[in-house]
Amino acid sequence: MKSTERRPRGRPRALDRDEALETALQLFWRHGYEGTSIADLTAAMGVTPPSLYTAFGSKERLYQEALDRYGMSYGSFVALALAEEPTARQAIERILREAVAVYSEGPAPRGCMLASGAVTCAPEHAPVVADLSRRRLATIAGIRTRFDRAVVEGELAPATDTEALAAFYAAIVQGLSIQARDGAGREVLEAIAATALRAWPGAAAGR
Repeated sequence: MKSTERRPRGRPRALDRDEALETALQLFWRHGYEGTSIADLTAAMGVTPPSLYTAFGSKERLYQEALDRYGMSYGSFVALALAEEPTARQAIERILREAVAVYSEGPAPRGCMLASGAVTCAPEHAPVVADLSRRRLATIAGIRTRFDRAVVEGELAPATDTEALAAFYAAIVQGLSIQARDGAGREVLEAIAATALRAWPGAAAGR
Protein backbone atom coordinates (compact mmCIF):
# COMPACT_ATOMS: atom_id res chain seq x y z
CA MET A 1 0.00 0.00 0.00
CA LYS A 2 1.37 3.34 -1.00
CA SER A 3 1.74 5.69 1.92
CA THR A 4 0.45 9.23 1.60
CA GLU A 5 2.86 11.91 2.74
CA ARG A 6 1.15 14.44 4.93
CA ARG A 7 1.93 18.05 4.17
CA PRO A 8 2.55 20.18 7.22
CA ARG A 9 -0.10 22.76 7.89
CA GLY A 10 0.90 26.29 7.15
CA ARG A 11 1.58 28.33 10.23
CA PRO A 12 -0.02 31.71 10.58
CA ARG A 13 2.41 34.53 10.01
CA ALA A 14 4.16 35.71 13.16
CA LEU A 15 3.37 39.30 13.98
CA ASP A 16 6.30 41.69 13.74
CA ARG A 17 5.13 44.35 16.18
CA ASP A 18 7.10 47.24 14.71
CA GLU A 19 6.08 46.40 11.16
CA ALA A 20 2.47 45.92 12.24
CA LEU A 21 2.44 49.29 13.98
CA GLU A 22 3.73 51.05 10.86
CA THR A 23 1.08 49.29 8.78
CA ALA A 24 -1.62 50.39 11.23
CA LEU A 25 -0.29 53.96 11.19
CA GLN A 26 -0.56 54.14 7.40
CA LEU A 27 -4.11 52.76 7.38
CA PHE A 28 -5.33 55.01 10.18
CA TRP A 29 -3.62 58.00 8.58
CA ARG A 30 -5.37 57.49 5.28
CA HIS A 31 -8.79 56.27 6.45
CA GLY A 32 -9.20 57.56 10.00
CA TYR A 33 -10.12 55.63 13.12
CA GLU A 34 -13.65 54.59 12.24
CA GLY A 35 -12.78 54.12 8.57
CA THR A 36 -10.23 51.43 9.44
CA SER A 37 -11.65 48.11 10.61
CA ILE A 38 -10.02 45.22 12.41
CA ALA A 39 -10.48 43.25 9.18
CA ASP A 40 -8.59 45.96 7.27
CA LEU A 41 -5.78 45.88 9.81
CA THR A 42 -5.37 42.10 9.96
CA ALA A 43 -5.58 41.76 6.17
CA ALA A 44 -2.85 44.37 5.67
CA MET A 45 -0.68 42.82 8.39
CA GLY A 46 -1.32 39.25 7.25
CA VAL A 47 -2.21 38.09 10.75
CA THR A 48 -5.27 36.87 12.63
CA PRO A 49 -7.39 39.02 14.95
CA PRO A 50 -6.23 37.09 18.04
CA SER A 51 -2.61 37.89 17.15
CA LEU A 52 -3.46 41.57 16.82
CA TYR A 53 -5.31 41.69 20.12
CA THR A 54 -2.51 39.81 21.88
CA ALA A 55 0.03 42.34 20.65
CA PHE A 56 -1.95 45.55 21.13
CA GLY A 57 -4.91 44.79 23.39
CA SER A 58 -7.58 46.64 21.40
CA LYS A 59 -8.11 48.75 18.31
CA GLU A 60 -8.16 51.89 20.46
CA ARG A 61 -4.82 51.08 22.08
CA LEU A 62 -3.35 50.26 18.67
CA TYR A 63 -4.56 53.65 17.42
CA GLN A 64 -2.96 55.42 20.38
CA GLU A 65 0.35 53.68 19.69
CA ALA A 66 0.06 54.61 16.01
CA LEU A 67 -0.48 58.25 17.01
CA ASP A 68 2.57 58.10 19.28
CA ARG A 69 4.62 56.69 16.40
CA TYR A 70 3.30 59.41 14.06
CA GLY A 71 4.28 62.08 16.58
CA MET A 72 7.82 60.72 16.80
CA SER A 73 8.26 60.34 13.04
CA TYR A 74 6.13 61.99 10.35
CA GLY A 75 4.63 64.56 12.71
CA SER A 76 7.80 65.39 14.63
CA PHE A 77 8.62 68.40 12.45
CA VAL A 78 6.65 70.81 14.66
CA ALA A 79 8.50 69.98 17.87
CA LEU A 80 11.84 69.86 16.07
CA ALA A 81 11.34 73.27 14.48
CA LEU A 82 10.32 74.84 17.79
CA ALA A 83 13.39 73.37 19.50
CA GLU A 84 16.00 73.88 16.79
CA GLU A 85 15.30 77.17 15.03
CA PRO A 86 16.97 80.27 16.53
CA THR A 87 13.87 82.48 16.26
CA ALA A 88 10.14 81.89 16.60
CA ARG A 89 9.53 83.25 13.12
CA GLN A 90 12.03 80.85 11.60
CA ALA A 91 10.37 78.02 13.54
CA ILE A 92 6.96 78.91 12.11
CA GLU A 93 8.39 79.25 8.60
CA ARG A 94 9.92 75.78 8.89
CA ILE A 95 6.72 74.30 10.33
CA LEU A 96 4.65 75.66 7.45
CA ARG A 97 7.16 74.52 4.85
CA GLU A 98 7.45 71.01 6.24
CA ALA A 99 3.68 70.72 6.77
CA VAL A 100 3.20 71.31 3.06
CA ALA A 101 5.81 68.67 2.25
CA VAL A 102 4.44 66.01 4.62
CA TYR A 103 0.76 66.59 3.94
CA SER A 104 1.07 66.58 0.14
CA GLU A 105 3.43 63.60 -0.06
CA GLY A 106 2.50 60.46 -1.95
CA PRO A 107 0.00 59.58 -4.66
CA ALA A 108 -2.92 60.16 -2.25
CA PRO A 109 -2.40 63.26 -0.05
CA ARG A 110 -2.82 62.31 3.58
CA GLY A 111 -2.85 65.57 5.49
CA CYS A 112 -2.23 65.46 9.23
CA MET A 113 -3.13 62.32 11.16
CA LEU A 114 -4.04 64.38 14.24
CA ALA A 115 -6.23 66.80 12.31
CA SER A 116 -8.26 64.29 10.33
CA GLY A 117 -8.09 61.03 12.29
CA ALA A 118 -11.38 61.34 14.16
CA VAL A 119 -12.92 64.80 14.22
CA THR A 120 -16.30 63.20 14.88
CA CYS A 121 -17.03 59.63 15.92
CA ALA A 122 -19.81 57.47 17.26
CA PRO A 123 -20.46 58.07 21.00
CA GLU A 124 -18.66 54.88 22.00
CA HIS A 125 -15.48 56.27 20.48
CA ALA A 126 -15.57 59.55 22.42
CA PRO A 127 -12.27 58.71 24.21
CA VAL A 128 -10.53 58.57 20.83
CA VAL A 129 -11.82 62.04 19.90
CA ALA A 130 -10.82 63.38 23.33
CA ASP A 131 -7.30 61.96 22.98
CA LEU A 132 -6.83 63.56 19.57
CA SER A 133 -8.10 66.89 20.93
CA ARG A 134 -5.64 66.67 23.81
CA ARG A 135 -2.76 66.03 21.40
CA ARG A 136 -3.73 68.97 19.18
CA LEU A 137 -4.04 71.28 22.19
CA ALA A 138 -0.61 70.14 23.40
CA THR A 139 0.86 71.18 20.05
CA ILE A 140 -0.72 74.63 20.34
CA ALA A 141 0.61 74.93 23.88
CA GLY A 142 4.11 74.12 22.61
CA ILE A 143 3.88 76.83 19.97
CA ARG A 144 2.64 79.34 22.53
CA THR A 145 5.52 78.50 24.86
CA ARG A 146 7.95 79.30 22.04
CA PHE A 147 6.14 82.58 21.37
CA ASP A 148 6.26 83.49 25.08
CA ARG A 149 10.00 82.99 24.91
CA ALA A 150 10.12 85.20 21.83
CA VAL A 151 8.45 87.96 23.85
CA VAL A 152 11.05 87.64 26.61
CA GLU A 153 13.86 87.70 24.04
CA GLY A 154 12.44 90.80 22.35
CA GLU A 155 11.53 89.14 19.06
CA LEU A 156 7.84 89.77 19.71
CA ALA A 157 6.36 92.88 21.30
CA PRO A 158 5.38 92.63 24.99
CA ALA A 159 1.72 93.21 24.10
CA THR A 160 1.64 90.21 21.71
CA ASP A 161 -1.29 87.87 22.36
CA THR A 162 0.77 84.71 22.17
CA GLU A 163 -2.24 82.48 22.83
CA ALA A 164 -4.14 83.87 19.83
CA LEU A 165 -1.01 83.87 17.65
CA ALA A 166 -0.32 80.21 18.47
CA ALA A 167 -3.95 79.28 17.77
CA PHE A 168 -3.78 81.17 14.46
CA TYR A 169 -0.75 79.30 13.15
CA ALA A 170 -2.09 75.98 14.44
CA ALA A 171 -5.29 76.69 12.51
CA ILE A 172 -3.24 77.37 9.37
CA VAL A 173 -1.42 74.05 9.75
CA GLN A 174 -4.72 72.21 10.29
CA GLY A 175 -6.18 74.01 7.27
CA LEU A 176 -3.24 72.92 5.13
CA SER A 177 -4.03 69.36 6.15
CA ILE A 178 -7.67 69.57 5.10
CA GLN A 179 -6.81 71.34 1.84
CA ALA A 180 -4.24 68.65 1.05
CA ARG A 181 -6.75 65.86 1.66
CA ASP A 182 -9.22 67.69 -0.57
CA GLY A 183 -6.70 67.61 -3.39
CA ALA A 184 -5.14 71.08 -3.32
CA GLY A 185 -1.85 71.08 -5.23
CA ARG A 186 1.47 71.77 -3.59
CA GLU A 187 1.72 75.22 -5.19
CA VAL A 188 -1.60 76.20 -3.62
CA LEU A 189 -0.49 74.93 -0.21
CA GLU A 190 2.79 76.81 -0.49
CA ALA A 191 0.88 80.02 -1.36
CA ILE A 192 -1.29 79.58 1.74
CA ALA A 193 1.80 79.07 3.89
CA ALA A 194 3.48 82.17 2.42
CA THR A 195 0.37 84.28 3.05
CA ALA A 196 0.22 83.07 6.67
CA LEU A 197 3.86 83.91 7.19
CA ARG A 198 3.27 87.47 6.02
CA ALA A 199 0.84 87.83 8.93
CA TRP A 200 3.72 87.48 11.37
CA PRO A 201 3.64 90.48 13.77
CA GLY A 202 5.97 93.20 12.59
CA ALA A 203 6.89 91.45 9.34
CA ALA A 204 7.92 93.96 6.72
CA ALA A 205 5.59 94.41 3.79
CA GLY A 206 6.46 92.09 0.94
CA ARG A 207 8.80 90.03 3.07
